[in-house]
Amino acid sequence: MFPSIRRRPDRRGGGAALPSARGWSATDRSREFVLMAALSVLLLGLGTAGYVAVEGWSAFDALYMTVITLTTVGYLEVHPLSPEGRVLTMALLLVGVFTLFYAAGVIISAVVGGEVRGNLERQRMERMLEALKDHAIVCGFGRMGTYVCGELSAQGVPFVIVDKQPDLLADFAQPHGIALGGDATSDEVLRRAGVERARTLVTAVASDADNLYITMSARLLNERLFIVARAEDVAAEKKLVRAGASRVVSPYVTAGHQVAQAILRPAVVDFIELATRSDYLELQIEENVVRKGSALAGAAVRDRRLREELGIIIVAIKRADGAMQFNPPPEALIAPGDTLISLGHRQQLERLEALCRA
Repeated sequence: MFPSIRRRPDRRGGGAALPSARGWSATDRSREFVLMAALSVLLLGLGTAGYVAVEGWSAFDALYMTVITLTTVGYLEVHPLSPEGRVLTMALLLVGVFTLFYAAGVIISAVVGGEVRGNLERQRMERMLEALKDHAIVCGFGRMGTYVCGELSAQGVPFVIVDKQPDLLADFAQPHGIALGGDATSDEVLRRAGVERARTLVTAVASDADNLYITMSARLLNERLFIVARAEDVAAEKKLVRAGASRVVSPYVTAGHQVAQAILRPAVVDFIELATRSDYLELQIEENVVRKGSALAGAAVRDRRLREELGIIIVAIKRADGAMQFNPPPEALIAPGDTLISLGHRQQLERLEALCRA
């Protein structure tokens, strides 16, 4: 189950990424690395083939002669050279030595600069993204996004955090989360985050226009996605709902309401705060969907598994058609697709979740 989202205003700055050496991008440096590595292998192959063709040596002797020539080691020749072989050796020395040393410098620079490690890390991240399913996607790693990621991580929910400022994600190290740099308004970035396989998406960037665009794009890519959108302006709430948001959160409206309730009903606010905190183990309020084939499908609220064995309090039942039944009577029946809103200890709620599964 997904935990409640703490609402706070969102605003974080960021800087541009530092340029690579000589003003080249990381992509240019990677291409140069591959080109130099391929050129080194090509020189070895040409030299070996040349000694085999000119001198008639075996492939191993020809390769050995090519290596000691290109590396200028200075060992003795494996066999006496003909005039043609000496010409080939001079050509290898003049052309190959400078090329080989330049290639070695590029390779060492790439390794020291972390580009090879970065490429391997990107490949590892892509494999992890492809393996994700029924996960959450959080767009925007500002203040709100940081709290959302913290709550998801505390609950053990796998998620992907997307932000177009890579420096904000540089030190990201939360369990169950994968950081993906990119603009979430792009369909390509959303697809890389696995939006078509995701269960829910939270768009919490600072701009209402971007939140609107992300919501609309995500809804078009996945009709079943549960989307929670942030609205900076109250007027944007209706637009976000029409664009496909399942739930709209306005930080200032929510904060104002919580402040008012803290004055009018402080005990109630304390109770709700404790019951929705993931780190408070004494009491939790949770929601569980009753799956088709569940042991609770067709059972009544007074079922002994709920009352006696688990000690769960059913606060409300949200029916499959969206109707909410508060404080359901003991004879109320539980149907597949219903959502049970329950109150109890964490271990009791985990056992209830197991009963709700098929």
